[in-house]
Amino acid sequence: MRTLLLTLLLAPMMSFGQNVDIPDANFKSYLVNNTAINTNGDSEIQVSEASTYTGNNIYGIDCPLQNISDLTGIEAFTALTRLVCWGNNLTSLDVSNNTALTLLDCGENQLASLDVSSNTALTYLICGINNLTSLDVSNNTALTTLVSVGNNSLNCLNLKSGNNTTLISVEITPHPSLYCIEVDNVTYSTNAWFISPWASFSENCNNDCSSSLDITELNNTPKQLIKIVDLLGREAPFKPNTTLLYIYDDGTVERKMIIE
Repeated sequence: MRTLLLTLLLAPMMSFGQNVDIPDANFKSYLVNNTAINTNGDSEIQVSEASTYTGNNIYGIDCPLQNISDLTGIEAFTALTRLVCWGNNLTSLDVSNNTALTLLDCGENQLASLDVSSNTALTYLICGINNLTSLDVSNNTALTTLVSVGNNSLNCLNLKSGNNTTLISVEITPHPSLYCIEVDNVTYSTNAWFISPWASFSENCNNDCSSSLDITELNNTPKQLIKIVDLLGREAPFKPNTTLLYIYDDGTVERKMIIE
């Protein structure tokens, strides 16, 4: 009985002091040196520290351009609302446990897939410049801002969430193999969003992205700048020392910051 009682008393203490497994040294360094996360100032991130960290509307886990190849450990941040990890070396990303996320920017990596079906609180998503072959945001009914899905290898894209009229889609193309984009309403989407001339909207793509179109027949005229927008998709004048998105008529998007 005494042994059993001791075991029961130690169990919650062991759980409280358990460290998060963070194999990527650069990701761990970022977390350990973030005093808002590493509240006790040691050389590890405890599960208790991770699970209670929410971030806020401005700060969360913001680790762009940190040469990170593995975000293992992010699953412990179950209350996290903002994850910005663009410009790293990620080939996979599991955010299934991060159900409180409202903002995810994972662009400019090498992601082959991205599952955001569990992230139903997500309002902002940017995932351009990866290796994605499909993207399904039909479960993301709170999504209002889809800044970029371009410069991937998409052949299937499902935007049919029941909430398309509040979704700002700044850029979808270029995707030579993307022919059918599933949406709530074809007329609305055709008027609201710019897509490749060989693609079309449908209310039921049946996951069929096949087409007989010969991509070599497409016009290769030089691209022209259409507009400049900020990271929320709002048109913005040129501003030095500010990250802006340059959108071209062929659907490409370039993220630029001119430093003065």
